[in-house]
Amino acid sequence: MEPLHTMLPKELTVFQRGWLSSNNILIVGNDSTALIDSGYVTHAPQTLALVESALGGRALDLLVNTHLHSDHCGGNAALQGRYPALSTLIPPGQSQHVSQWDPQALTYTPTGQNCPQFDFNEVLQPGTEIRLGDSDWQVHAAPGHDPHSVILFEPASRVLVSADALWERGFGVVFPELEGVDAFDAVGATIDLIEVLKPALVIPGHGPLFSDVEAAIAFARDRLRGFVAKPDKHIKHAVKVLLKFKLLELQSVAVADFLAWAQTTPYFLAIYQQHFSGLDFAQWVDELIADLVRAGVAAREGQVVRNVG
Repeated sequence: MEPLHTMLPKELTVFQRGWLSSNNILIVGNDSTALIDSGYVTHAPQTLALVESALGGRALDLLVNTHLHSDHCGGNAALQGRYPALSTLIPPGQSQHVSQWDPQALTYTPTGQNCPQFDFNEVLQPGTEIRLGDSDWQVHAAPGHDPHSVILFEPASRVLVSADALWERGFGVVFPELEGVDAFDAVGATIDLIEVLKPALVIPGHGPLFSDVEAAIAFARDRLRGFVAKPDKHIKHAVKVLLKFKLLELQSVAVADFLAWAQTTPYFLAIYQQHFSGLDFAQWVDELIADLVRAGVAAREGQVVRNVG
């Protein structure tokens, strides 16, 4: 079977990152260069090093964000500092919050995550095309995981940058649902759109490239049906994802400090009060940590929790 990276157009390089930072897609054309998504802030020095090495002395001209979750735009400020002439494009839905820099509205404060302030030059309008390198990419709205997210499709190579709308095994947490906003239908509609586009190769926001799009869509739809049937399953999944994300950032943390972080993180408190208030808060968090340990993505040694994987 042909290695998937050989299916990429020559101007594309994918930096596959871990789960703390989104994948980055570097596009080096004859006349311009572009980067799609910039990772989490704690990985910004690594992002800069990867981009600088791949560019070989050329400047980065354009930075594009598929959406504004902290793991996709946390390196924006560092890149803007390194490349003063860099033009940054973001989806339109939260542009006002970026202009006024409102970390509450941008969800960084509610999720207990970090993102240095950055600015932008233009917005990515769904239904339009954008020139990245030497090719024109279609911009499509992809609500669900994030109501303002976009995906990018290059019809000649049939390469899709799917962000967190579709992974090889699922999709990102449906954050509007955590706020009481119905969004499972939007997830399904975005999956339907991807099916219509018929991509030959998908570059997801996290995880490896994949070409068996039919299998990925089938898995995602099955997962979505499970969440629709049992919304509490999605809620519990979401809080464990938030815990795991923080553990990825910290790598090792005392249980007491982890609990203190959870107690001051608005998303955690809101979910607890709405869905788990019958449990003792500390016991609830302790059970979530135990679930992560059983899943093999965390380890507990006495009163310390450390990241695994």
